[in-house]
Amino acid sequence: EVQLQASGGGLVQAGGSLRLSCAVSGLTFGNSAIAWFRQAPGKEREGVACIVSDNDDTVYSDSVKGRFTIASDNAKNTVYLQMNSLKPEDTAVYYCAAASRVIYSMLGVPSSYEHWGQGTLVTVSS
Repeated sequence: EVQLQASGGGLVQAGGSLRLSCAVSGLTFGNSAIAWFRQAPGKEREGVACIVSDNDDTVYSDSVKGRFTIASDNAKNTVYLQMNSLKPEDTAVYYCAAASRVIYSMLGVPSSYEHWGQGTLVTVSS
């Protein structure tokens, strides 16, 4: 059984930083993708960043490019999202998700991911 456990959310002031962690179990990292999505109240779930396990390719949404970094520690089966220069509009519940099949054009689409973690709340105050 694949399980994802997201952690690291919290309250931070604008301009600050947070690091989210996603501990993954039961998944063979080869040819898979791990992504972070977020969902703010009243808004649709949005893809934030993704890393492809085979080659460490990364993809970012335009809204976080240059501020967020996704990285994988395969030895610890953990994927991190380092978030810098946080803005109030980054406030959301952040979810990590895993896809066992990598289709680059679909990496930002929630339905491409079969497995989801429980979410961790990030609140950025102005």
